[in-house]
Amino acid sequence: MEPRLKTKYKEEIANGLKEHFQYKTVMQIPKLKKIVLNQGLGAAVSNKKLVETAAEEMALITGQKPVITKARKAISNFKLREGMPIGVKVTLRGERMYEFLDRLINVALPRVRDFRGINDKSFDGRGNFTLGITEQIIFPEINIDKVSQINGMDITIVTSADTDEEAYELLKGFGMPFKKR
Repeated sequence: MEPRLKTKYKEEIANGLKEHFQYKTVMQIPKLKKIVLNQGLGAAVSNKKLVETAAEEMALITGQKPVITKARKAISNFKLREGMPIGVKVTLRGERMYEFLDRLINVALPRVRDFRGINDKSFDGRGNFTLGITEQIIFPEINIDKVSQINGMDITIVTSADTDEEAYELLKGFGMPFKKR
């Protein structure tokens, strides 16, 4: 079965974007390419178990096994050696990407404390949007009783849009709760 947001994109969002930006061909219409979740764990230098628990939680959130990222070079002030595990990341594409975006918009973001919308200034100038989350417990897949440490994560939504305005309209069409401009 096709994800709900993918169907919505094909039937409503793509047509709306084509009319709004006066595209000549359907290939110009922006679409989602991938969603990357990244969790940097600075405390993993002293606690090796932290990376394993973060990887398990990331796998629960995304439904996909994460990659453990390692330090590229040694930094003596942080007691960091080259090749030490210091984070986890997942790249979602296809149907999993749409399913995750649906859960993020409709379930996880409304669970953020004092939520008043997402700041729309987090676009990078090339149509990609990065969202920082301060605690992973906003996702319903995580059991709060079993969380040993609260960690944040970065969620980057990569689109094929050329400008930030096109990407903003695309994400707004999916229902991303931006603050009022």
